[in-house]
Amino acid sequence: MREHFIKMKKKRFTVTSALLYANGPLHIGHIAGAYLPADIFVRYQKLKGNDVAFICGSDEHGAAITLQSKKDGVSPQEIVDKYHNINKAAFKDFGIDFSIYHRTSDKLHHETAQEFFKNLDEKEVFTKKTTNQFYDKENNQFLADRYISGVCPKCSAEEAYGDQCEKCGSALSPEELINPKSTLSGDTPIRKETTHWYLPMQNHEKWLKEWIENGVLEGKNQHDAKAWRSQVLGQCKSWIDGGLKARAMTRDLDWGVKVPVKDADGKVLYVWLDAPIGYISATKQWANDSGKNWEDYWKNEDTELIHFIGKDNIVFHCIMFPIILKAHEDYILPTNVPANAFLNLEGEKLSTSRNWAIWLHEYLEDFKGQEDALRYTLCATAPESKDTDFTWADFQARNNNELVAIFGNFINRVVVLTNKYWDGVVPTCNTLDAYDKEILEKMKAFPDKIGASIEKYRFREALGELMNLARLGNKYLADTEPWKLKKTDEQRTETIMNISMQIAASLAILSEPFMPFSSNKLKDILALNKVNWNDAGGIIITDNHKINPATHLFNKIEDEQIETQLEKLKQ
Repeated sequence: MREHFIKMKKKRFTVTSALLYANGPLHIGHIAGAYLPADIFVRYQKLKGNDVAFICGSDEHGAAITLQSKKDGVSPQEIVDKYHNINKAAFKDFGIDFSIYHRTSDKLHHETAQEFFKNLDEKEVFTKKTTNQFYDKENNQFLADRYISGVCPKCSAEEAYGDQCEKCGSALSPEELINPKSTLSGDTPIRKETTHWYLPMQNHEKWLKEWIENGVLEGKNQHDAKAWRSQVLGQCKSWIDGGLKARAMTRDLDWGVKVPVKDADGKVLYVWLDAPIGYISATKQWANDSGKNWEDYWKNEDTELIHFIGKDNIVFHCIMFPIILKAHEDYILPTNVPANAFLNLEGEKLSTSRNWAIWLHEYLEDFKGQEDALRYTLCATAPESKDTDFTWADFQARNNNELVAIFGNFINRVVVLTNKYWDGVVPTCNTLDAYDKEILEKMKAFPDKIGASIEKYRFREALGELMNLARLGNKYLADTEPWKLKKTDEQRTETIMNISMQIAASLAILSEPFMPFSSNKLKDILALNKVNWNDAGGIIITDNHKINPATHLFNKIEDEQIETQLEKLKQ
């Protein structure tokens, strides 16, 4: 263990991944957007010895749930129970290691969200006003945003929703839609009077602008604005420069968190007020279960709060939720919101309605034991700055030509040779020549290089560096050819194999954030225990250390498997 690590002050992080809407199963677009990047970041921080609460769960309220329940002819609770359990299991099986996977239908969440609302209402943060809202006569129901569709006034796309156009990403209000219709009946809705509580976001423009663009909050440097992604800053700036408007924080629905004040019968909290508070209620539950103080993770300025989301949720996490947190007082604001763009599939936008998607639970069935092949490909093609494309051909090529042929090949050669010639006992490192020293020096640099990229949320870059370490190992073996040298120079061969084994051990540690299953497999082969990030890059394996027999880290993916998946998409 390096000495400097002992002296370092441990940091505390609260890391959130967007609560998954519980009206359908997980697909690879979700994973690439908000869950895999967060998991990589969290695993890395834990390996560094830092204290991390990794928070997620099911978002179980809102109009889309009730729409799904009407469609399926079951209760909203049955819908959310079904998908909460499917998605929780899929996350676990895929190695997304949340501290807790909570749910917003939980009693603790309802209490937490209601406390927030009452606190803000008492401070007169909200304004209460009566307006004419869209109403479906046939169903005798006020229409929440998602119950209304129409033509987008910005890009003219059909079927834009009353809160957002999914084609151009513009935030909308139902009144802006051209030719609005009820998604319940298909009829043109009428207007009817109702009262709601609004958040006048325009009152917060000044401090929001200073905080987002310069990282300054109440005169103090709170975050490094230069470290925020350009698409996040750009979207926030466009919203603020266009002038923020008041947004209703309540809805006329019978499913959700009841509005806890007088004269609010038949009203629930707006899902985008309710859902982010879900991060806090989940943290409370986790803290209760693990003997921690939840306030350390939400109210302590030494804690970094980081939200991993998709680009469609930027406004809620960078404008709306920070307003709510600051207005409540005592809460910290995020230091970064590394939002990803969208992942397309075979050149087309993912569409759950057309079944144009790769469902995670199905992938895990079809490719048993190959979780890391998908983790690797999704990280290598992550939509960090722009939309990217997942193709089955690229997935196969990356698995076969990179994981099997580069990473797996290096490990296999080192382990097989050690078992063949030294009965699995790592040989002694003897005299180092100039090339050995060069290799060891290069190896030493990788933990910091990979770590620096992860800390800047450049996960593709970090993964590229991990593979460069595997390439370094392969080059070293190819240049030195220990299998030939063994016949003429035993001592020299021992040194080469010892150094190769150190590279393998560093790979075992440094691959964990990206490919935890393969990392664990490799640690078992190398008989490595209790290692952390700061051990990597140095001499990890001692002379005479006994390793285990070789097993394949990665398996080739055959053409037939890919053809099956392409056929499945056509169905």
